[in-house]
Amino acid sequence: MQIIMFSMIAGIFGTGLGGIIATLVKSNSDRTTAGFLSFAGGVMISIVCFGLIPEAKEISNIYIVIFGIVLGAIAIMFLNRIVDKITDKRKSKLKVHETTKELFHEDMVILNRKPMLRSGIIMLVAIGLHNIPEGLAIGASGVHDITLGIMLTIMIALHNIPEGLAIAAPLLAGNVSKKKVILLTTLAGVPTLIGAIIGMMVGGISDLTLAISLSLAGGAMLYVVFGEIIPQSILIRKDRVATIITLSGMIVGLLLSQI
Repeated sequence: MQIIMFSMIAGIFGTGLGGIIATLVKSNSDRTTAGFLSFAGGVMISIVCFGLIPEAKEISNIYIVIFGIVLGAIAIMFLNRIVDKITDKRKSKLKVHETTKELFHEDMVILNRKPMLRSGIIMLVAIGLHNIPEGLAIGASGVHDITLGIMLTIMIALHNIPEGLAIAAPLLAGNVSKKKVILLTTLAGVPTLIGAIIGMMVGGISDLTLAISLSLAGGAMLYVVFGEIIPQSILIRKDRVATIITLSGMIVGLLLSQI
């Protein structure tokens, strides 16, 4: 029951808080969102490098960990292909996006309610899919070590705040009411709960399945960070600040891991 509560805090509270912040802050520029994402990316790297992978290696071996990491990366690549098909990006499979709108697979943005609303819903789906491996990490780690589960909950909640901002921005521009925006951003965190339940079920079978679950979640998160968050943040900001913010996020994550 504790693990379920942790996943709700990380997913539902994290993205929901991002939605609340978006409704309170008038300006939500790409550069600001990129800064939030850079910090979140650094935190996620700490989650994987100082939490998930060491735990997986301790209860199995390096080959199982490598297998899980590769499997997790492939899973996210597959999910991204699904989202790309939804947004009809046939000609941009390996494209490096230039805005946070493209980063979250948002379709063409026109200052018109219907396209903006559609963009926000697409972003909600994309981010929701990315939240599944995060829930998997919380569920699997919580079964093994409740302290690790708590640490991951805090880090993933921090990571989900800018994702909530990214969902809320186009919805607000599409004239969706603030109450509905907060509700929709909160719903984007529900897949974290689903992932946590899967992680608990699979991770509780044996040490082998637990190690694969932890490393799979780690691989998925690393793919998102290095394949999407960090490159796009640097490209959007067009300066070295994104790198500094990412390193700051890593340090914060490392400090949290020692609590």
